[in-house]
Amino acid sequence: MKPLTAAEAREAERLITERYGISTGQLMESAGEAISAVVENFHAGRFRTSGNSEPEPDVRVAVLCGKGNNGGDGFVAARYLRKHAHKLVVRLYLFGAQGELRGDAAENCKRWTEVGGPIIEIADDASWEAAWEEISWADVVVDALLGTGLRGGATGLIARAIENINSLSRNATAPIPSLIVSADIPSGLPSDGEATQGPVVRAHKTVTFIAPKVGQLVSPDAACCGELIVRLIGAPPELADEVGKSPLRWSGPQEFASLPLVRRVDSHKGTYGHVLLIGGSLGKSGAAVLAGEASLRSGAGLTTIATPDVVLPIVAAAHPEYMTEPLASTDAGTVKGANGNSVQFTKLLEDKTVLALGPGLGTHPDTQQFVLDLVATAELPIILDADGLNAFAGRADLLQSRKSAFLTITPHPGEMARLLGIKTAAVEVDRITIALDAARRWNTHVILKGFRTIIAAPGGEIWINTMGSASLAKGGSGDVLTGVLAGLTAQFGTQDWPRVLALGVYLHGVAARASLGYSDESGVVASSVGIAIPMARNNLLVEIRRRA
Repeated sequence: MKPLTAAEAREAERLITERYGISTGQLMESAGEAISAVVENFHAGRFRTSGNSEPEPDVRVAVLCGKGNNGGDGFVAARYLRKHAHKLVVRLYLFGAQGELRGDAAENCKRWTEVGGPIIEIADDASWEAAWEEISWADVVVDALLGTGLRGGATGLIARAIENINSLSRNATAPIPSLIVSADIPSGLPSDGEATQGPVVRAHKTVTFIAPKVGQLVSPDAACCGELIVRLIGAPPELADEVGKSPLRWSGPQEFASLPLVRRVDSHKGTYGHVLLIGGSLGKSGAAVLAGEASLRSGAGLTTIATPDVVLPIVAAAHPEYMTEPLASTDAGTVKGANGNSVQFTKLLEDKTVLALGPGLGTHPDTQQFVLDLVATAELPIILDADGLNAFAGRADLLQSRKSAFLTITPHPGEMARLLGIKTAAVEVDRITIALDAARRWNTHVILKGFRTIIAAPGGEIWINTMGSASLAKGGSGDVLTGVLAGLTAQFGTQDWPRVLALGVYLHGVAARASLGYSDESGVVASSVGIAIPMARNNLLVEIRRRA
């Protein structure tokens, strides 16, 4: 799905009304209901996981509305929360006067008052200070102040409100409020990706409508969105592709509906390919274990791990499902360069579908030479990660000199900086341009990891992934991703490789969220993410069927 600018989003709304007979009022109703559902689900989950047998206190919800359609979404959300949710105390604050509202926003303001909902009007500093005494005690804040029609930055009372909310939540890192959810876009964030000119609400979740907005994917302040939740509210998924002009694609569930995700009943292990993973070293055997398990759990028919002989017993004992092959090791316990010239190693490559290279290999010079030689000569599709990438630091143009037609590199910003010989901060300034230029320069697929992971193809395709969570900020997460990418490539091949790679990044992110369970994000470990990959794939199937 393509992301939309503000003008494109307005055009999409016009077409929805013209083609499908869905009025703007109905769209606002669906948007507000979607926001309320996110709040209600969060509220219900809080009670399920609290572990406290004492009665929970009422949850205080503050809905902050502007005078435009974004505020109208807030009025609808407040009405649904008041009507359906259990133990929620909803208070609504309007930045302006009721008489200033127009159109659908005015109508939904009227409907809110008809159900007995009070409105606290914010007209000046004094009224804001009085309201802030209440809002600062809220458990949940719904931000419906400014929408995609914003020109310039937030100013005046709204700017002050944004600053107060961010200060209270310590930029969404404090326990209170427990949830800040923005309607369509965090107030103050430009929708088209331009630089911000004022304060921006730091949300835990943003519920956006029809399609993601360009600024939510590429803005330097895109992290203000928190978790990005896209709701179609009556629009078919293909409408965004028709209206959007951006070269970017958002990795949403429908992007993967064309892949054969459901297995044939007459399948066998040979149907789904054979991954050869080369990784591990003395002290880093866990990286090979994590990648190998992820390969299996993502669906590879067979997985073989080739690892230094000194750590092979450790790797082999970790999981009975994958196979192992010993490689001669250096004195440091890493792969010896001479392995690449052996008859045994040549035979090892013969019946494999994809080669994953790098997790835990180490940076011994002899091992780095092994990596350079193997990438140059192997004809299999290659996933190159971690220490496999470090072997090319300062000599990345050697990536072009290879026999394989298909190479994917998976650097985090630091690894990309080493490949390019620049500072990590320079990579972060314009991640999309960096990834795309590297893909074209080295004729390789690039997965630039991090917040809003980018998948760039040498032909110019660019995918942006918004799944995942801070639980992935832990050692071993990249090793799991390497295994997932290899396992999916073994199954689906390279005919539509950018989509397959985007699927791998998507499932990795979904699994990170699914692995939370009763844990805070800080307590998730990479092995839990690997275990959750099948659950993530099943969740994807459910989402595709639900949206069909």
